[in-house]
Amino acid sequence: MNLQTRTFAAMLVVTVIAAGFAGWIGVQYGIRHSSTDLDTLVHSRLRLTPVEEAQINSLEVTYAKRRVALQGEMDAANRDLAEAITRDHVFGTAEERAVNRFHVAMMSLQEDTIRHVLAMRAVLSPSQARIFDELVARDLTQTSP
Repeated sequence: MNLQTRTFAAMLVVTVIAAGFAGWIGVQYGIRHSSTDLDTLVHSRLRLTPVEEAQINSLEVTYAKRRVALQGEMDAANRDLAEAITRDHVFGTAEERAVNRFHVAMMSLQEDTIRHVLAMRAVLSPSQARIFDELVARDLTQTSP
C-alpha cells in the first residue's frame, strides 16, 4: 500500500468518525431541546379528571381524522404541482391551481387546529385554562431553532 493510499484511507476513517460524532451530538441536542406538543402537555401537566380526559380524547380523535384528511389534500396538491412543473416548466394555470389547492387545505388545517385548541380549553377548569393559555402562548411565540 503506497503512501497516497494510506493517507486517503486514514482521512476517510477520520472523516467517518467525525461525521458519526457530529451526528450523535446533533441527536443529543435535538432530544434535549425538542418541544413537546400541546396535547402531550395537556395530558401531563393539567391533572385532568377522568371526565375531562375522556372529553379531550374524543376531541383529539375527531381532530386527528380531520388533520389526516387535510394533510392528504396538501400531499395531493403537491403531487399535482410536481406533475405540472415537470410537464410545463413554467408557472402557469396548472401550477397556480395546485398552489391554491395547497393553500386552501393548509388554511383549513390551521383553522381546524385553532378550533381544536379552543375546544380543548372549553373542557378545562379556570385554573387549568390559565396553565393551558400559558402553554399555548409559549408554543405560538417560541422561535424555531
